[in-house]
Amino acid sequence: MARAVRFDRYGGSDVLYVADVDIPSPGAGEVVVKVEAAGINPGEASIRKGLFDAVVPATFPSGQGSDLAGVVHQVADGVTAISVGDEVLGWSWQRSSQAEYASVPADQLIDKPPPLSWPVAGSLYVVGVTAYAAVRAVSVQPGETVVVSAAAGGVGTLVTQLLKVKGAVVIGIASEANHDWLRSHDVTPVDYGDGLKERILSLAPKGVDAFIDLFGPDYVRLAVELGVPRDRIETIIAFDAAKEYGTQAAGSGDATTTEVLGEMAELLASGQIELPIAATFPLEKVKDAYDELEQRHTRGKIVLIP
Repeated sequence: MARAVRFDRYGGSDVLYVADVDIPSPGAGEVVVKVEAAGINPGEASIRKGLFDAVVPATFPSGQGSDLAGVVHQVADGVTAISVGDEVLGWSWQRSSQAEYASVPADQLIDKPPPLSWPVAGSLYVVGVTAYAAVRAVSVQPGETVVVSAAAGGVGTLVTQLLKVKGAVVIGIASEANHDWLRSHDVTPVDYGDGLKERILSLAPKGVDAFIDLFGPDYVRLAVELGVPRDRIETIIAFDAAKEYGTQAAGSGDATTTEVLGEMAELLASGQIELPIAATFPLEKVKDAYDELEQRHTRGKIVLIP
């Protein structure tokens, strides 16, 4: 037997529990991974609340989680690219990663670079491919000025660093508690709140070339007011605003490939970027982990350690 996160009905974090389940067996083309770390994401909380029921309904009892990293425990007949004992990272689309063991298609896994810690490797997928998609959407060129909202969150920490790798001048909207971290990564911080437009313009007197929103619709409107070309405004969350204003809305689905995940992993392994780990929780504290996540004030990732 093994432990896995479950919920039997839609609701708040109180519906989550840890159950004893059978260790899965690999289906055709799959491997079973002994999970060492599994990141948590806002989208999972939305699924658990039933907010995506019309698109991705849950089948109860439901598992949870997509990000994972661990050691290969078993491989299906015919799988040759991965062997028992390999250290891997990747994703599950079966809401199954927040568990001690998960069965995953072999083509959704890559080798874990040795320099990556388990928490970093196990929380890379969603934020990594989302950040990649968002930066790609605005086609940034060296020397251009890009504004990022929620610049110190799970996706934001990677977006700001990817922009710097590409030679952009980055202005990061964040709370005061995250300003020092942004400055240490050569990002100019700016506070949320009244007067934000004026503060941004004072930092970018020649104008803003692109805007990446990671928080909500108010920032899509702000980008339009700043005069940013609409094809260079990107949001990963405000889909209605993107339709209203005709902006970009690229997300994880637009960059989910092992090639992209491998590129992000190598950037981390080489030290060109970092993925801050805000907190780790044992599997039994999954409710606490999501309660902290939903405060929306964490820098970097929150990770479950089965």
